[in-house]
Amino acid sequence: MKRTSRDIRTANRYEVLRQIIAESPTSRQELAAATGLSLATVATLVGELLDLRMITEVGFEDSAGGRPRGLVAVNASGGALIGVDIAETYVHVELFDLALNVLARADEDMRPGESRPEQVVGHVAAAVGSVVAQAGVEAARVLGVGVSVPGQVDRDTGVAEYAPNWNWHDVPLLDLLAEHIAYPLHLDNPLRACAVAELWFGAARGRGDAVVVNLGTGVGAGLALGGGLHRGVSNSAGEWGHTTLVLDGRLCHCGNHGCVETYVGAPGIMQNLRELSPQSPLLHPEDQTATVDALARAVAANDPVAVKVVRDTARYLGAGISDLINLLNPEVVVLSSWVASRLGEPLLGEVRAAVARHALRRPLAATEIVLSPIPTDPVSLGAATFALEGALQSVGQRAGTKRTTTPTRSRTAPPS
Repeated sequence: MKRTSRDIRTANRYEVLRQIIAESPTSRQELAAATGLSLATVATLVGELLDLRMITEVGFEDSAGGRPRGLVAVNASGGALIGVDIAETYVHVELFDLALNVLARADEDMRPGESRPEQVVGHVAAAVGSVVAQAGVEAARVLGVGVSVPGQVDRDTGVAEYAPNWNWHDVPLLDLLAEHIAYPLHLDNPLRACAVAELWFGAARGRGDAVVVNLGTGVGAGLALGGGLHRGVSNSAGEWGHTTLVLDGRLCHCGNHGCVETYVGAPGIMQNLRELSPQSPLLHPEDQTATVDALARAVAANDPVAVKVVRDTARYLGAGISDLINLLNPEVVVLSSWVASRLGEPLLGEVRAAVARHALRRPLAATEIVLSPIPTDPVSLGAATFALEGALQSVGQRAGTKRTTTPTRSRTAPPS
């Protein structure tokens, strides 16, 4: 898509604010060096952000001779952002200030069979209402809601095009949510959300090329290439969980056989346990979270069945990650999302060993494999940045900027 000068200005405004959030307080000179923009351009963009009250002047830093440099910092109270993590078994929502500090959290469990769009929308609306009430935030201060939903999404139309684990096809999710949620809404996918969270605050920060492996019920790979988020031509990049790992292997929800997801996603891990020990007390047939938590506790106690399940899972995962390393040659591979968080260091150690057996020596030597260091939910955090991006874009629209990405969906009145 052709980008106009106004589009570029909006992107530059976003990048300057991103750097200020990451490095507060900072000077205009430091911002110019970090972004590659001219000092004059940075000064203009900083002026716009000051006018919007998203940042504030915070004094001066000493300099060795010459004029002291003025410092700016994010104005944490200048607005609120909401990040929504819709997963196959839960809805998790966090409300952030503009510095992306968490002010409130809410969770809604989704039981098996509760995956119809209207049911999911109900859970999201309840959780969004809860975090706003907890934080005591005025409706006018909420700049937007970023919504992450599994599967393939169209950011421009707000449509969840395909979610294989729910058999969703072309669900107008943002329109459905706008019937219940008053704030501007912005849709994307957890792969992109996790990648952005790591770029801003996690293990991919300051790295040129990174892969963020999202391990939950579903599996995928968020890609940060050349220091920025890589979406692909149809916003579908990173569907690594639906690449073939085992020919004629397990049936996947997508209709194919042997996908990565069927061996290393939470249901796949449960199947690994079931095949090894069908009557294992660690297995909770209807509860993915309870099963993974039981495995984590048992591995810590050196239970042989649990240790073997994690090792077998890591063998599959390591083979798949080796393909990513050989193909993309990243600086870092980050294991993210709830399965990686719960299985933690035991899984990481086994994955590193498995990757060492499969990846080519030269790209492997340049790649670090780590767990996500982000203490909060990375999907909610990343989704909140999509709301921030949309808020800055809407500023450009009011100034006459042509819209080229996610449209805003909202009602005219705040929720009760």
